[in-house]
Parts: sequence; C-alpha cells; structure tokens
Amino acid sequence: MKLFQRRCNAATGRWIVTQVMLVIGLVLQGCTTPPVRGVPLPQELSGSATVPGIPEARRWGDERPSGLDAWLSLPRKELRARYAGVMNRPHSYLVISGGGADGAYGAGLLSGWTDRGTRPEFQIVTGISTGALSAPFAFLGPDYDPLLREVYTSYSTSDLVAPRSLWQIIRSDSALDTAPLRALIAQYFNDEVIEAIAAEGRRGRSLLVGTTNLDAARPVIWDITRIADSGVPGARDLIHDVILASASIPGAFPPVLIEVEANGQLYDEMHVDGGVMGQLFFGSKGINWFTVFKRLGVVGKPDLYLIRNGRLREHWKSVEPRLLPVVSRTVSSLIRTQGIGDLAKVYILSEKYKFNLELAYIPEDFTLEPSEPFDREYMQALFQLGYENARTGSPWTSIRE
Repeated sequence: MKLFQRRCNAATGRWIVTQVMLVIGLVLQGCTTPPVRGVPLPQELSGSATVPGIPEARRWGDERPSGLDAWLSLPRKELRARYAGVMNRPHSYLVISGGGADGAYGAGLLSGWTDRGTRPEFQIVTGISTGALSAPFAFLGPDYDPLLREVYTSYSTSDLVAPRSLWQIIRSDSALDTAPLRALIAQYFNDEVIEAIAAEGRRGRSLLVGTTNLDAARPVIWDITRIADSGVPGARDLIHDVILASASIPGAFPPVLIEVEANGQLYDEMHVDGGVMGQLFFGSKGINWFTVFKRLGVVGKPDLYLIRNGRLREHWKSVEPRLLPVVSRTVSSLIRTQGIGDLAKVYILSEKYKFNLELAYIPEDFTLEPSEPFDREYMQALFQLGYENARTGSPWTSIRE
C-alpha cells in the first residue's frame, strides 16, 4: 500500500487551516451574519431537481447513473451516430486529482507528454479541484498546452484570491474573495473553448468535473461536454460556476450557488470543493464497464492514467506543540489518508475490469517548498519537472508494483 501514500503541501495546509480557524473563531464569538441564500432546495425534491434546460448536466457520484439503462438500450444505429469518435478503437482515460499549486506538475507532465509524441487522445477525462482547471485543456489536446502552461506558471496567490477585511469576514461565508479566480476562469474558458469542448462531446468523448453538494454532503459529477453542447443560455456561466465550485475550499473560498428547478420552481444548491468527497474519481458507482466496452467496441484493454498532483509520502516533520501546527499536520494527514482510499478504489475497479492502470506523482527528490499557497516560482519549477519527466522518459509507475 505504500504506493498509495502522498504528501500534502504543508504551506497550503497551514494557510487553509489559518483561514478556517479564523472563521470558526468569529462564529464562536457570535458575531457572524452569514449571507442570505435564495431558496435552498428542499431534501424531498433532491431526487427530481435538474439544471434548467439541461436535465443530463449532472448526476450523483455515489449511485448508479439514472440514465444508464436508457443508454444500454440505445439502438446500434443511434449509438454509432452519437459515439462515432470513440467506437471500435483503443481507449485511454485520464484522471486528474486535486492538489492546489501542485497541479503545476500534472500540467507540465501533459505538455512534456505531447512533446515526446506518445500522448493519446482521451475518451474520458475527469478532474477535481485543481484538476477541474486542467482537465478541460487535457481533454482538448496538445493545441491547448500553451494555455495550460500559462495557467500554472503565470499567476500567484494575489492573482487568484483577494483578502477580505475583518468586518467582511465577520459578515461573509469565507475568509477570501475568489472574484479574481472567477475572472480568470471566464477568460480561459471562453466561448471558443466551450464550443471546442462541445464539438468533442458530439464525437462521444466525455469531460467530467466533480463538486460536493454541501446541503446533501454528497459528490456530484458534472458532464461538461453535455452542458457545453446544450445550447442553453447560461451554459457558459454554469461551466464557470462548476469549475470554480470544484476548487472552492470551504471556509477559505466562498461556496458557489447553482440554480436548479423542481416542480416548476427555482431553487439553489450549495457546491464546494470536490476534494471534500474525494481527491479523484473515475466513473460512477454501478457501471459494468465490460458492458460499456462491448457496446462501444473497445479494442484491447483500456489504458487508465492517474495524475496525482502530490507526493506519495509525507516528509518527516517535528511538529511544534501548538494549536496551528498540530491542526495543520492533522488535516494534511486526513487528506493523505483520503487520497489513499481514492487510489485504492480505482485500483480495485481496474483489477475487476482489466484496465491497464498507470500512476504519475511528484517525485520524492523534489524538495522545493512554496512560500505561499500559489507560489509562482514553485509552480514554474514543478511544471518544468513534470515536463522534463514526461518528455525524456516515462513518468508513469505501474500501480501494481
């Protein structure tokens, strides 16, 4: 199981804990006035609520997809028309984990993989947290590598979030304002990029992003390709909301309210970082992949690539006997343990359905530490490391070793 261990970025952990503890302290003082929501979705309607105009925009990540049986019964002619770009060929799938600034490693790896000339087209790409930011570029392919490099090597903490005053924190839902990050998401995922995603979706490929529905405390999988191809007004803004929500650390970043409809009425759902539920994901519960492979005529065993944006093992650290260091180390350990479980789940899935499973992660000999949560120099070095590892050799480790 040592292959399933990883290191959580210590600077990011301390920063998150600092923000969260500040908010908790203010709550305990009884002086917080939380923002007012619209109309929260009632629990009894959670099973029937849909995104207006896009009923297939999302699904629960912890249950069998409701539309799976209908898909399995599609006539062959319709199946060939809808999935022409993925049928009767080998398949490759890509899973990108969370990891904050460490997402620069996966971004560099993808770019180096392109220059090595062996990067495949992925039929399915999934992303959570920082992986939600890089997954669309990975999905669209090598032509978007320059944008991927720009996103992960050009910005620092102050470019992504804005501090709030003490009075703002007291009256708000988070310690930081993510308006700068939202603006960057809108800049990079513009109409042209979204149309490119829609076009690939029409070939039968899938781009999936995970969030956490905080009201239900359950994982949600968003089908970005279907949203992009829906033609519904507001589809672009919804994609921006989903990507932002997937990376919104509770307490530090504001949650994202997403509008849904049930029984002809509009409600809102509260979504936060997908990493609350898991550091990575592939598919949904209850899918028989052998049946999927047969229907699509998949040639050979599919390749499943996992990019874990982090190290696999915590570095030894003497913890000071004070509140912040103890809590910070504890949180990083909890996240590491969660990551072990997530990797184990995918490993078990791959064993059952005979995927060729490969894992990439930050090497142990990379010892540079960031000076802030999104340290530009740190991310540039990490990007270059991922790039060189992929360009000059194989960054992949068989998860069965």
